[in-house]
Order: sequence, then structure tokens, then C-alpha cells
Amino acid sequence: MTNMQKITLASSRDIPFHNLVLSQSNVRRVKAGISVGELAESIARRGLIQSLHVRPVIGEDGAETGKFEVPAGGRRYRALELLVKQKRLAKSAPVPCIVSSADDGVLIDEVSLAENIERSPLHPLDQFRAFQAMREKGMTEEAIAAAFFIDAKVVKQRLRLVAVAPVLLEVYAADEMTLEQLMAFTVSSDHARQAQVWEAVKNSWSKEPYQIRRMLTEGSVRASDKRARFLGLDAYEAAGGFVLRDLFQQDDGGWLQDSVLLERLVGEKLKAEAEAIAGEGWKWIEVAVGFLYGHTMGLRELLGTTVDLTNEERATREALRDEYDRLEAEYAEAEDLPEEVDQRLGEIERQLSAFDSRRMAFDPDQIGSAGAFVSIDSGGSLLVERGFVRPEDEARVEPLGDAGDVGADGTEPMDPGTGERPAPVISMAGETRPLEEDEDEGDTIKPLPERLVIELTAHRTLALRDAVANNPRIAMTALLHKLVTDCFVSRASGAALEANVRDIHLAVQSADLADSFPAQNIDTRHAGWKADMPLGQGDDVLWNWLHALDEASRQALLAHCLSFGVNALYERPNPYSGMGISQHGLDRRLREADRLARTTGLDLVEAGWKPTVANYLGRVTKSRILEAVREGVGESAAQLIDHLKKGDMAREAERLLDGSGWLPEPLRLDDPDAAAAPVQDVGSDELPAFLTEDDEAHPEDEEKRRHLIAAE
Repeated sequence: MTNMQKITLASSRDIPFHNLVLSQSNVRRVKAGISVGELAESIARRGLIQSLHVRPVIGEDGAETGKFEVPAGGRRYRALELLVKQKRLAKSAPVPCIVSSADDGVLIDEVSLAENIERSPLHPLDQFRAFQAMREKGMTEEAIAAAFFIDAKVVKQRLRLVAVAPVLLEVYAADEMTLEQLMAFTVSSDHARQAQVWEAVKNSWSKEPYQIRRMLTEGSVRASDKRARFLGLDAYEAAGGFVLRDLFQQDDGGWLQDSVLLERLVGEKLKAEAEAIAGEGWKWIEVAVGFLYGHTMGLRELLGTTVDLTNEERATREALRDEYDRLEAEYAEAEDLPEEVDQRLGEIERQLSAFDSRRMAFDPDQIGSAGAFVSIDSGGSLLVERGFVRPEDEARVEPLGDAGDVGADGTEPMDPGTGERPAPVISMAGETRPLEEDEDEGDTIKPLPERLVIELTAHRTLALRDAVANNPRIAMTALLHKLVTDCFVSRASGAALEANVRDIHLAVQSADLADSFPAQNIDTRHAGWKADMPLGQGDDVLWNWLHALDEASRQALLAHCLSFGVNALYERPNPYSGMGISQHGLDRRLREADRLARTTGLDLVEAGWKPTVANYLGRVTKSRILEAVREGVGESAAQLIDHLKKGDMAREAERLLDGSGWLPEPLRLDDPDAAAAPVQDVGSDELPAFLTEDDEAHPEDEEKRRHLIAAE
């Protein structure tokens, strides 16, 4: 057996820095990784952790010159050179070096290349754990960040990663989980839930990070929810609530984990606000997180007077206006506003809006017969609507001797024992209706539920009202059409002018209708006109004010008033005469609504409607959900979710359809190509597209064409 030759390692020794030169054979030419400056700071803090590899420089006479070239460790050499230039290291400072022989048979280029490519990179998990060890030994996150020249946020992110369930860290260490998936698990601190979610998705072909985040935050409430903004995260956390936060993605403030606690705290805060408002003397206070759109319909609104601003408030308002104008002028040419400027402008707008919507003063004699609604607006601020009188509280003449009944002014009689009116009635209201569950597994596209169609057409009606109000010329045409029809087609009798607008109450509507863009536009416009009008000063004063309006204002006001009569609602036809609407009447209503939509250029997507679990996807069958995704995003997207249960499918469909512009049949026009063509055959009885479909498109589904709207 041949004896193996023993390996002899090169010796190490300290060499003065001024005797070292960088080898021209060093393979590292392109900058990569940590900068020389940062490496110099690391050496200054920790010393030279790794020696340089050097070889003697041979002169022309074949003898050593006393200089040593550095083929391996060039960046360390440059970092030492920088410290010398900064006079933080002496030129003669000894540098630990491994010295190989000048006549070594291995090329100096090979040594340099091997030194760079044979490094084994540190696994990210080892780095995360090292940060954790330093944190546990007393180093702050900021100190760790400073020591490694990184942002403190990066340190926090990596410490959050290592706090994931140990079983998942082992999966990541074995390269069976991606870093993006591990990052998704950090939105929850519940190790048991993390492991449970991984078990559920690890063998699935669909285990994207977004799906992991969704499963971990299921049942939570986003911090951007109006309830959370109204209460405030500080109050929620002070009460023991926990907020999940994502350090790796924009999360709008995170997720509130305890929805029951949030509901209780919001209810308590709303009730406290209502009790304070009740002290103003109102007969009743109704409280809810949000009321349905048109909840004040049928109630008489008291005419109050706006409380004047104090001198200090006027000065503040003027200062805010000046600041707003200055910022707008300063950044008028900028394509994008800096984030802090954009935030400041938004804050100024909110403060100015508060001045414009300040409290009204009411007649004390009327307050006792009226009430107020207390809720939360879409931005999370308290919304108080004062001064509404219910029909049963209206003043009425009472027979003599009935002293114990409600007073003639509608107010409650004084309590004979205390001499005071009874305490106001505070009621907590609000609509909470569970979503319709339909686990139909068939492939047949079933008709939409009737209630859902009514809710969708309520959205369309409100958007169409807003569109008509913004198009005075079209509003004038609609009014003239109504007058000409009454005049030439069917005779009217009675009052001096039978033309009128009947406000259509949206009795069936989804919970989000009041927060929609059209609803907010209509309410803002209505409040603006109402503030300008001389209401309560007599009919002649109002007539003179209207007569004096300029033409543009008259047309705008006409359009606004006329828009309240727009009715694009679907309702079940009544085959019997008398109550309700006939099939012929419904067909005409929907046909004329389509004409208005085309003429005004109504786009329900621009009006803010988009499919969500609450307003559509959670209310229809799985085949309808897949049809929506297929039409809005494509077949491949539909295939991504076709294996999911209905609840998960609806939530993923909401995410996929976001921004797609997809609309369900009741919100589409009857003929998209008709927008460019003149409207003809007004008397035709054809149904709109969402009530019928092309025979050639679905010849196998006669029932769907004939009855798209489900009958109970």
C-alpha cells in the first residue's frame, strides 16, 4: 500500500500594511455585495475576522522584494487601505496573512478564483436566528441594524420570520417552503393555527402566499374598516384586543383579531355619543353602525339655523384655506404629490369639511317632538343627523280633557312627579342579514335570486340618478318627454300643473348602498342646494329665489330634483290589476332606464360598483361565481378556484375580479352596441339583456332565457 503524501499548510504571519499590494491576478473586478466602506466599518468594529492570502513579490533579479501581493482578500485589502487613508489605521499596522510560496505550483489566479467561489452562503434562517440570539442577549433592533448597516425595519422583519412556528422553520430549512410563504405566516402569532394552515395547503397545488394570509386572517376585521377607524386602534388594544400586522406587505394597518370585542367597544362608544346627544332634549335617538340609504324618507326634517363660527374658528378656517392654496400652487406642476403633502391636503380637506358641516341650532319647542340618527360615516367619523319628526309625533288637535296624551305640539307631556319630560328613547338599530348559502354543485347556471336582482338594480337606480343630475340637458329632455307624453298621449286633470317628481324609496337594498359613490355624491349635492335655499321663509321668498337663479344654476337644480324620480328597480310583476306593476310596465321601465343609461354614458364600474362576497359572489351558486371569473378574468383564473368550497371560492373570486370591470347581467345595458345608434322603436316590448339571453348563445337553456329572475 502506497503511503499518501502529507499536506503542508502555508504559514501565517503579521505583515505591515505598507508592504502589501493588491494583486493584478485578483478575479474580483465587478462590485458585488457589501460595499468597501461598510466592510471598513465592520473591521473597525470587529477587527479583521479573516486573514489575507498573500505571496511574495519577486523582483527582476529573481529575489523577493519584501512586498507581498494579495490575490485573495482584495476587498479586505481595500477596506484596510480606506482605514489608512482615514488615518484610523497606521500604515505600519500588522495585518494577519497566510503566506504561500512564491514558486507554488498552483496559479495565483486559481487561488483567487477558488477563494471567491468556494464560499458557502449562509442560509437565511441562520441569519434570522443569529439576529434573534443577539436580541435575546440585550442588543436592540436599532443596534443590530447599525452593526450590519441595514435598516431597523429589516431587522424587525427577520426577527418576525424567526418567530414563526418552529415546525415551519424546519420545513423552510429543508427547502420545502419558499421565503414568500414563510413571510405570509408572520401575519399571525398563533403557532397552532400556523401549523394547521400549513397542513391544509402543503399538499395542495394552490398554496400561494395570499391564500395563506387569507386563511390566517379569516374572521378578522381590517384596520381600514370604518368601525376600527371610529374606535381607534389604541382603544381596541387597550381593551385587550390584538392587531395582526404584516411587516412585508402593505396591510392598511393590519387586522383586528377579536371582532366580538370590536363590536362591543364600538357599540359602547356609539351609545355614549348618543347619550350625550340625548342631553340636547331630543325625543328619541336611533343608533347604528350604518343606516340604509334613504332611512329618513317619510320623516319631516326640522329647519335649523347654522351656528355661527367664533372669531377663533374663522381664523383657523382661513389659515387652513391659505395653506391649502399655497400647497396646491407649489405642487401644481408636479406629476405626483409627495406622500406627506398628499396626506396634509387630505387632512386640511377633512378639517374644512368639519367647518362646513357644523351643528345646526333648532327651536327648543320643536326638539321635544323630534329625534336624531347616530351612526358612523364611510370614513370612520361620527355622523349625527338631527331634527327628524316621525309621522306619529306630528302635532295634532286633541279632544278637551285628554291631558295625559301627547301635547298638541307633538312633544311628550311633563311627568307630574318630576315636572320634566320623559328621558329620550335610545334604540340600537342596524341590519344584519346572513348571506344566502347555496351549495349547488351542478353545472347549470341557475337564475339570480330575486332579492339580489332588486338590490343590484337599486345600485343601478342610484347611479342613474347621479348621472341624470349631472346632465341637465338630458334631465330637461326627460322632463319634456314626460310633459309631452302627458299632454299628447294621456290627458291629465286636477292641479294647475300635474308634472311632479315622486321620490322612489329603495326598500330593498344592500348594506353598502349608503356608502357608495353615487349615494355620497347625491347627499353632498342635496346638502349644498339645501344650504343655499331660503327654506322656511315663505313660498314667495323661495319662488323669487328660484326665479333669480342664472340659467346654469336653474338647469343644475332641475336635473338634481328630477333625478329623484328615476326608477330603474326590478320588481316582481303583478298579473292582476290594482297593486304593483304589470309585466308591460316593468318592461317599459327597464327599457327607459337603459335609454337613460346609454344617453348619460353611465358606467357602473366608474360609479364604484365591484363584485364582492357581500353584494354578489356570496349570494349566488358556484357555477355563477365561476361564470363571473371566466367572463371577467379568463378561463385560467376560473380553473384556479373551481376546486374550492363555495365560501373560499367567493372570497378568491372577489380578489381575482378586483379591477376587472366585470358586471352582472342586471347592471349591464341591454345592447352595448346601441350606445352609438339612435334609439328606435320606443314601444317595443323586448326585455333587457339581463332578463333574456340570445337563443344562439345558450340553445340548451330555454328556462334561463325565459325566467332569469327566480320566482319564489
